[in-house]
This record gives sequence, C-alpha cells and structure tokens, in this order.
Amino acid sequence: MNSPQIAIIGAGPYGLSIAAHLRARGLGFRIFGSPMESWRTRMPAGMFLKSEGFASDLYDPERRFTLKQFCTQNGLPYGDTGVPIPLETMVAYGLCFQKQVVPDLENKTVVALDHSSEGFRLRLDNGETVTAPRVIVAVGSGYFRYIPPSLAHLPPEFLSHSSEHHDLSRFKGQDVIVLGGGASALDLAALLHEIGAQVRLVGRRPSLTFLPKPGPRSLWHRIRFPMSGIGGGWRSRFFAEAPMLFRYLPQDIRLRTIKTYLGPAGGWWTKDLVLDRLPLLLAHAPKHAETWDGHVYLELNGNGAESKLVTRHVIAATGYRVDVRRLTFLSEGIRSCLQSLEYAPVLSRDFQSSIAGLYFVGLAAAHYLGPVMRFMFGAGYTARRLSQHLEQVVGSRASG
Repeated sequence: MNSPQIAIIGAGPYGLSIAAHLRARGLGFRIFGSPMESWRTRMPAGMFLKSEGFASDLYDPERRFTLKQFCTQNGLPYGDTGVPIPLETMVAYGLCFQKQVVPDLENKTVVALDHSSEGFRLRLDNGETVTAPRVIVAVGSGYFRYIPPSLAHLPPEFLSHSSEHHDLSRFKGQDVIVLGGGASALDLAALLHEIGAQVRLVGRRPSLTFLPKPGPRSLWHRIRFPMSGIGGGWRSRFFAEAPMLFRYLPQDIRLRTIKTYLGPAGGWWTKDLVLDRLPLLLAHAPKHAETWDGHVYLELNGNGAESKLVTRHVIAATGYRVDVRRLTFLSEGIRSCLQSLEYAPVLSRDFQSSIAGLYFVGLAAAHYLGPVMRFMFGAGYTARRLSQHLEQVVGSRASG
C-alpha cells in the first residue's frame, strides 16, 4: 500500500495506540518506526516508571491489552498504585502489544517528509517513497532534549543528555556530575551510584521533591483530592480528562501551566537511594564549562556565589523543550509554513496543525492540549479523539 489513507511516524505508546484505534475503525494506514525505541534504547536499564500502574497502559479500543493483564499473564508484580513498574516490564509489555495489536508495523525510519498539492511524501531509510493525504507525527521526546546553553559547546565525550543512556556500565569507576532535580536526574544518580560511579547531583532548585508513596485514603480525601492519570487533585483531573477544554484557556495561562505544572519530582522509591547517600549541590546552575586534560571544569552560580567543580563527564538531565525545528525529517517547506507558538506547532482540538492533514501528538501537542500530553496516559485520549476525527474526514472524502 504505497498510498495509504494515513501514515504514522513513530511506534511508541502514542503511535501504537493510534494505530490500534485506526484499525478498529477500518481506516487504512501504515506505521513506521522501531517499536518502543526510546524505552528500549534511551532510558537507563534498572529504572522504574514514575507513573502508577493504572496510568501506564497502551490503548486498544476494547481495552483487552492492559499492563495489568500483561503482568497477570506473565506472573509479574503489578498494582494499580504503590508498585513501581520496572522499565524492563514496560518494554516487554509494549513489544507484546505491538505484536498482537499492530502486527504490520514497519521497522523503517522516515528520513524525509515533504508536502505538495498531491499530499505528503515520505522517504524511508530503505529508499522507498510513500505518499499519503494525512500524516501523524508521533515521535518521542528525544528530538526535543534540552541542554543549557552554557554547556552546549562541550564535546560529546564530556557531555550527554539523560535520554542518551541505556547501558550505564561505561561510567563504572568514573567521576560523573548529573545536572537536574527531576525523576530522570534522580534515577540516573541512584543507578550510577549502584554501579560504582563517583556521582554528584547538581540542581538549580533549593531542595529535592519526591512523590508521596500511595496509601489508603479516606472517602473525604478522595473527594477533595481525586486521583488522575497524571497526579492528584481536581486541577490534575481537569487536565487529564478534558484536554479539549485546555485549548480554550487564555494563551498566557496555557504557557505558564506547561512550564510550571507538575514540576521536577522523583518517585517515592528513589528518596532513600539519593538522600544521605549522594553528594548534593542544590540551588546552583551551570554558568560556564570548559575542558582541559580530559576533564570538565564546571563553573556554577548559586546562593550569591560561584562554585567550581571538576569531573570526567556531565549528564544533563535537564528535560525537553518542544521545537519543530529539531524535527530534521521535516522539509524546509513544511517548517517554514508551519505556524508555531514558542516553536511548538499550533494545533486544533483534533491535533491538526496549520498544514491541513498534518497532525502532531504527544509532547509536541502539550502547548494546546495540556500537560497530559507529556505523559503516556495521554495516549488514550489522543487515540480516541484522533481516530474519531479521521474516520469522519476519510468518510466524508470518500462519500464526496
């Protein structure tokens, strides 16, 4: 099928969930990507998911292939809450979901995407060209990793991003500085310590935050502070359940929410692995860095004074910032025509960009559909909403 109705770029939780819903609606599509690639190759082995079990599913329309079902069938520990999910379990579940629900996934990379009057043209890494009137960009956050400008000039042998590490064994016995105070930084620091690295954690916030361990809650507490797939409280519940309404909030409120809501926090199980075990330098941010004689010399600003540290390697666990300019497979024509807000694509309530037929989901959609799009839990709403919209669009075109 060289000219499918829909092409999906990306085979993570969002891409696979969308494909499952499109198939259930009888819509023709092709999906390209390596299944669960970011999870398999860019997250450190041995880590646990920050999300609770009930919020860590991939989504098929009939909800037959949940994480709970997978763990039950395979004799793996599981709890809707309070039982941390190992990365290895999530990867195995995602691959099983793909094989059972999206068996025709094509393990190919889209290296170029262009647009013409005939639709979209995708060029694959095997030289094949595919045309489609509608394209869904469901790539992972790896495209959007953020490095502080004060460090960006460092060579890769001295600087890396937290999303570049699956096997940490290369750092055994080495001196490493981890920058950041969120889950990625805390997980990395704890895992590096376990393998025998000499690790120090540097964070710009004055203290570290850890999620509380879930426990029994009274009826009154459940009413006042309801749980959602992205956290507790009515505000989280609104963001998780009503992304279509988030889009209508004033722009300044949306932008402030995306930047500040659910700030850096580690899983409750990492607290004992970090506090009182690792050297911490908090309320400090990198000012300048240079390399000499195989070391990084790092200058920090904090508490009205400067500090200097020397290390072999710096890992920036400094998060992600959406920037469509970093989607290198997009043609210059698409990038120049794409309307954006702070380099995030302007999207409709149906995830459609300013270029008709081009859709963005996941982290790239957060500026318009809310913080739930930063989480795997958002894949459920996305798959339902987008597949319903595409069924209407394809159906109306066919009948016309």
